[in-house]
Amino acid sequence: MAATDKLFAGSIPEIYDRYLVPLIFEPYARELAERLAEAAPRDVLETAAGTGVLTRAMASRPAGTVRIVATDLNQPMLDHAMARLRDDRIAWRQADALALPFTDQSFDAVVCQFGAMFFPDKVQGYREARRVLRPGGRFLFNVWDKISENEFADTVTDALAEVFPHDPPRFMARTPHGYHDVNLIREQLDAAGFADVSVDAVERRSKAASPRDAAMAYCQGTPLRNEIEARDASRLEEATEHAAQAVAHRFGSGAVDGRIRAFVITARR
Repeated sequence: MAATDKLFAGSIPEIYDRYLVPLIFEPYARELAERLAEAAPRDVLETAAGTGVLTRAMASRPAGTVRIVATDLNQPMLDHAMARLRDDRIAWRQADALALPFTDQSFDAVVCQFGAMFFPDKVQGYREARRVLRPGGRFLFNVWDKISENEFADTVTDALAEVFPHDPPRFMARTPHGYHDVNLIREQLDAAGFADVSVDAVERRSKAASPRDAAMAYCQGTPLRNEIEARDASRLEEATEHAAQAVAHRFGSGAVDGRIRAFVITARR
């Protein structure tokens, strides 16, 4: 993983939340929130909360007595999330998922929305989730399937390879879509001490008002932007427009609709 793969700063959080969240994250946030609600936890820890799409989905469920601690490694992402959601049930805290600042057995559930692929040490991240869970607690998270099963990301990645043929930006294939080996994930959860692991493939539709919106989401609302600018910062707009044209060629020039596919994983302590 490149160092810039984890850098969500500058204008990325705002563009991420405006374009990428509704494009691909909201359907899976609702999925995780519904699964979590079935367990009726009192204390929930969210890691890699980003701009808070899953936090908002959890908070939209009936209030009950749930308490949510939402964490992320990137303070700019948390700042954006906090600006969107004020709720007495939610505490926001900058934290590294591989070294959680919480005592053992503090939570009934740990949830992570598309964050595990960013963990430099997956087993350590899973060990930390298990450490802070109470006996019988659940760890719920999701990861993207391979990039070929996620049509907009695949199209944008191919388009950028045409803009930078000698050094294609590969962030999407390398990191968000680079951790999809279900057998490996099971092995790593087992190594972290989890039992009773279940994995479900969940396919949804990704929709945007225009090809330009989809291209903006990926090219300027993710660390893919860092890769583009590292090659030639003056070509960011050109790269975004080329990606938009590729999306339009494949999906049409109006509102666009593509397949997205992920795995939802549940493990018990």
